[in-house]
Amino acid sequence: MDTGTIVAVAPWAVLAGYCMLVWLFSPRRASPLQFFTGSGEAGGAPSLWVLVASAAITWIFAKSIANAASLGYAFGPVGGVGYALYYLSFAVAAVAVYFLRTRGGHRSLSAFLVDKYGPLCARMFLIAVAVRLFNEVWSNTKVGALYFGAEGSGGYWAAAAAITAFTVYYTWRGGLRSSLLTDAGQMLLAAVLLSVVLVVVLPPLAARGLPQVAPEVSLAGLTFCALAAVQVLSYPFHDPVMTDRAFLTKPAAMVKGFLAAGLISGGFILLFSSVGVYARAFGLEGEPAVSVPASLGLPMLLIFNAVMLTSAGSTLDSTFASTAKLAAVDWADRRGPPDARQRRLGRAAMAVIAVIGNAPLFAIYLGDGVGPAVIAATTISGTMVMGLAPIFLLSFLPGAGPASFHLAFWPGLAFGAVKTMEAATATAIFPAWLDIGGGAYADDLGINVWGLAFCTAGYVAGALLFGRRVPAGRARAPSA
Repeated sequence: MDTGTIVAVAPWAVLAGYCMLVWLFSPRRASPLQFFTGSGEAGGAPSLWVLVASAAITWIFAKSIANAASLGYAFGPVGGVGYALYYLSFAVAAVAVYFLRTRGGHRSLSAFLVDKYGPLCARMFLIAVAVRLFNEVWSNTKVGALYFGAEGSGGYWAAAAAITAFTVYYTWRGGLRSSLLTDAGQMLLAAVLLSVVLVVVLPPLAARGLPQVAPEVSLAGLTFCALAAVQVLSYPFHDPVMTDRAFLTKPAAMVKGFLAAGLISGGFILLFSSVGVYARAFGLEGEPAVSVPASLGLPMLLIFNAVMLTSAGSTLDSTFASTAKLAAVDWADRRGPPDARQRRLGRAAMAVIAVIGNAPLFAIYLGDGVGPAVIAATTISGTMVMGLAPIFLLSFLPGAGPASFHLAFWPGLAFGAVKTMEAATATAIFPAWLDIGGGAYADDLGINVWGLAFCTAGYVAGALLFGRRVPAGRARAPSA
């Protein structure tokens, strides 16, 4: 077999091996209760370490790994630190959900919103969540498929279809139960693969020394760090891949598990950003997550391929499971035990988002690039939901009700929509005096700081001026 054939076939062998490993961990069937809650055969909650592994690996997105490498390349070590700061989201979510569960007995974020702000507000939130889930599909599929061919090639499209189809298949069978069980194997595999990457990349990087970063570049990197620190106040609440797991175990165990998961996944991302620092130090061009393994030979290319498949698959199965729950449970605010009809509806929702969620991959024909696209999906998504910070973190305020929700939610959405227009048209819309910091993210940081202040002021004003004008929610005992 000649070298060209080996290079073409080897990634598919890696994909086949990955599929076999995941298949060994995935359940063959799941009851409706297991499908939506991930519970065991006897209905028990997942163990602490299953929660830790699942929460950690599902937030090691393929797009996040690619972003960490790209930011390490752009800003040096501070770029990786900035992206790792997003993983403080685990701590924010853990504290917020702990109080929602222990003080109000709420079983999900959507149930809390119905009781606190009313059904309309809950559905507006779920639409924002659906947009997030939509973005998770294409951005993770795209990064994984790039290891099978150039963007738009036959290998690229075949890989995107194969990754999506396999993930839909095993998640279709077991829902959240499949996601939890396969996450354990995926987390172990990801840790081993990261260790191999670091063993190869760090020694030559240490010998070469950290790359020099110009002062203006360093300022831009610090600006991105500040942006991440602001966005973590709202970012976790629109991601059901994380928050659905915050209701699976007892509240105290959830807090421990989330803090551990944040440390593990944030540490993973920070360490992987050294790939981008390596690319900058050695003058490699292109996306670091592709250019670095390409420069190190076929074995490392396959290792990186396996890393991306693992991270993409673990996020995609969680995305499909969360989509099923959103469509079949949360949207109608169903609070009793799930049934077979709901499972059928959830499976149909999985199939729909698998198809439409990959539609943005065709943006290549409009000149889209993987790096800017996946980073923009993160920062713009975080901007659009800035209003969720006061909605969840200040919900204890007396009088906070539907008016508070709307005066926080819609301004944040408006800021994000205008920012999306800026990115799409490459035209400055917000005035320059809003900028904070320097570099490409000064605009984003300014918008998020001033926007969050505006949304918070609106929330407080709603509580003071309008009071709570929604009937009290259904009383429920606090969770244990």
